[in-house]
Amino acid sequence: MPKTVQIRDLDDAVYAGLVLRAAEAGVSVPELLRSEAARIAARPSMATWLAGTGVRRSDRGAADTLAALDELRGAWPDADPAA
Repeated sequence: MPKTVQIRDLDDAVYAGLVLRAAEAGVSVPELLRSEAARIAARPSMATWLAGTGVRRSDRGAADTLAALDELRGAWPDADPAA
Protein backbone atom coordinates (compact mmCIF):
# COMPACT_ATOMS: atom_id res chain seq x y z
CA MET A 1 0.00 0.00 0.00
CA PRO A 2 1.43 3.41 -0.95
CA LYS A 3 2.75 5.64 1.84
CA THR A 4 2.68 9.41 2.11
CA VAL A 5 5.66 11.50 3.17
CA GLN A 6 5.37 15.14 4.13
CA ILE A 7 8.37 17.47 4.34
CA ARG A 8 7.89 20.51 6.57
CA ASP A 9 9.89 23.73 6.86
CA LEU A 10 11.45 23.51 3.40
CA ASP A 11 13.37 26.69 2.55
CA ASP A 12 11.94 28.80 -0.26
CA ALA A 13 15.19 28.52 -2.23
CA VAL A 14 15.14 24.72 -1.95
CA TYR A 15 11.54 24.52 -3.12
CA ALA A 16 12.29 26.91 -5.99
CA GLY A 17 15.15 24.63 -7.03
CA LEU A 18 12.82 21.62 -6.94
CA VAL A 19 10.25 23.45 -9.04
CA LEU A 20 12.96 24.32 -11.58
CA ARG A 21 14.26 20.75 -11.78
CA ALA A 22 10.77 19.33 -12.05
CA ALA A 23 9.96 21.76 -14.86
CA GLU A 24 13.17 20.82 -16.69
CA ALA A 25 12.20 17.15 -16.40
CA GLY A 26 8.60 17.85 -17.42
CA VAL A 27 7.13 16.45 -14.22
CA SER A 28 5.52 17.79 -11.07
CA VAL A 29 7.47 18.33 -7.85
CA PRO A 30 5.84 15.29 -6.16
CA GLU A 31 6.71 13.13 -9.21
CA LEU A 32 10.30 14.37 -9.10
CA LEU A 33 10.60 13.64 -5.39
CA ARG A 34 8.97 10.22 -5.82
CA SER A 35 11.51 9.21 -8.46
CA GLU A 36 14.42 10.61 -6.44
CA ALA A 37 13.24 8.76 -3.31
CA ALA A 38 13.06 5.51 -5.30
CA ARG A 39 16.57 6.10 -6.65
CA ILE A 40 17.94 6.76 -3.16
CA ALA A 41 16.19 3.72 -1.67
CA ALA A 42 17.57 1.44 -4.40
CA ARG A 43 21.18 2.33 -3.64
CA PRO A 44 23.18 1.02 -0.67
CA SER A 45 23.92 3.40 2.17
CA MET A 46 27.40 4.92 2.31
CA ALA A 47 28.27 2.71 5.31
CA THR A 48 27.18 -0.43 3.45
CA TRP A 49 29.08 0.58 0.33
CA LEU A 50 32.25 1.37 2.28
CA ALA A 51 32.00 -1.94 4.15
CA GLY A 52 31.83 -3.73 0.81
CA THR A 53 34.83 -1.91 -0.64
CA GLY A 54 36.95 -2.71 2.41
CA VAL A 55 36.67 -6.43 1.76
CA ARG A 56 39.24 -6.40 -1.02
CA ARG A 57 42.54 -5.64 0.62
CA SER A 58 45.79 -5.31 -1.27
CA ASP A 59 49.18 -6.51 -0.11
CA ARG A 60 50.82 -3.87 -2.28
CA GLY A 61 51.89 -0.57 -0.84
CA ALA A 62 52.24 2.97 -2.10
CA ALA A 63 55.80 2.33 -3.29
CA ASP A 64 54.58 -0.48 -5.56
CA THR A 65 51.88 1.77 -6.99
CA LEU A 66 54.31 4.62 -7.63
CA ALA A 67 56.80 2.28 -9.28
CA ALA A 68 54.11 0.91 -11.59
CA LEU A 69 53.00 4.44 -12.52
CA ASP A 70 56.60 5.51 -13.19
CA GLU A 71 57.05 2.47 -15.43
CA LEU A 72 53.91 3.33 -17.41
CA ARG A 73 54.74 7.02 -17.71
CA GLY A 74 58.35 6.57 -18.73
CA ALA A 75 61.20 8.88 -17.88
CA TRP A 76 60.56 12.44 -16.80
CA PRO A 77 61.19 14.91 -19.66
CA ASP A 78 63.74 16.89 -17.62
CA ALA A 79 65.37 13.83 -16.03
CA ASP A 80 69.10 13.38 -16.38
CA PRO A 81 69.53 10.41 -18.78
CA ALA A 82 72.87 9.53 -17.11
CA ALA A 83 71.24 9.08 -13.70
